[in-house]
Amino acid sequence: MSWAVLLHIYTVALGLLSVLLQVFVPYRSYVHVLKWLTLALFAYVATVFFVPIPWETVAIRTVLPHLSWKSDYITTVVAILGTSISPYLFFWQASQEVEEMRAETGQRALKDAPGQGPASIRRIRTDTWVGMGFSNLLAFFIILATAATLNAHGVTNVETSSQAALALKPIAGKFAFLLFSAGIVGTGLLALPVLAGSAAYAMAGTFRWRNSLALKLQLAKRFYGIIVLSTTVGLAIGFTPIDPIKALYWSAVINGVVSVPIMVLIMFMAVNPKIMGKFIRSSSL
Repeated sequence: MSWAVLLHIYTVALGLLSVLLQVFVPYRSYVHVLKWLTLALFAYVATVFFVPIPWETVAIRTVLPHLSWKSDYITTVVAILGTSISPYLFFWQASQEVEEMRAETGQRALKDAPGQGPASIRRIRTDTWVGMGFSNLLAFFIILATAATLNAHGVTNVETSSQAALALKPIAGKFAFLLFSAGIVGTGLLALPVLAGSAAYAMAGTFRWRNSLALKLQLAKRFYGIIVLSTTVGLAIGFTPIDPIKALYWSAVINGVVSVPIMVLIMFMAVNPKIMGKFIRSSSL
């Protein structure tokens, strides 16, 4: 059996597994297991201590980066912003807050129970700082590791996961691909519900469908239908000539552009007392 056939079988199996998990298993039940696979990403942190790193240059360029007005440079900056403030995360985060509220006994919407506001906002603020802190720290070390391994040896066009895994070779050796796979499978299975689920939440909110990843299939058929459709479309891309790495890059660029008007709209909503009640942005909360 050829490598191409095996790759297609793996792609279909992973997509099918993701759909089955999302539709038939409550997200809260398996997310706690999958998140441990993402610890494999810390291998990038270890890698930078096993390869030559010009730390003085790193320190200087971290604070005073080289700036350029070239189109490739600007596009990449937009792509980086698009990975941090992706529009779909706005829908996902808001919907997950509702999911958490429904799951916790005694919790109600803050507009109906403003007394719960301070504690909830402190939790959200802490979760945001810790989550963004770790994600950006890992991103920083991934950039360092790939620059010191791949880029330093002239590898500037990564097209496959095998090439990306080479960055872990200094610490993992022949197990680099296995370690990279554990990280990418874990983050992939975590990300797929976010990507497909955010589309489903957006559609459900627009058309007032029943929606929740905790609901049974028969109670939210249209909601889960969007999840299945989104995952299927993503799966189909894997059978086209489209370069997946470039597809990820340009989707991040689009996210970076689209997020700007959405953020502006959110900011206007945040200071509107008709929408936010006592929780307007100028509040001490």
